[in-house]
Amino acid sequence: MSSKGISHLPVYRKAIELQTMSQAIAFCVAGRKDFLTLYASDSLRDQVTDALLTDTGLIRKQIALAASTRSHHIRRGSLQFISVMIRNLNSYCRGLEMDGVRESEYLDLLQSELRSFRKAFKAWRKSLG
Repeated sequence: MSSKGISHLPVYRKAIELQTMSQAIAFCVAGRKDFLTLYASDSLRDQVTDALLTDTGLIRKQIALAASTRSHHIRRGSLQFISVMIRNLNSYCRGLEMDGVRESEYLDLLQSELRSFRKAFKAWRKSLG
C-alpha cells in the first residue's frame, strides 16, 4: 500500500489527529518555545513535551510501514512499537500533570484522543490478522 493509500485508514487519520493535538498542547505547555530546541532543554517539562511530539510522529510512520510491508516480521515489530508508544504517551500525560501543567483540560483532551486512537489501533491490528 502506498503512503497515499494509507490516508483512508481510520487508524492513520486518528494518528494525524493525535499528532495535531499533541502539537497544539506542546505549543501551550512549552511556553511557545521553538519545538526544535525542546530536546536540549534542562526542563523536564520541555523534555517530556519533546518526547510527546517525537512519539506521535513515530506512530504515523510505523502505521505507514506496517500498512505497506508484506513482511509479517516487520509488521509485527511496527505494531509492537506502536503499542509501546501508546503507553509512553499515557506516561507523558501523567508526567506533565505531575509537573504542574496548568492546562490540565488540554491533557484530558489528549488522553481522550489517545483512548480513541487506541481503540482504532486495536481494530486495525485485528484486521491485519
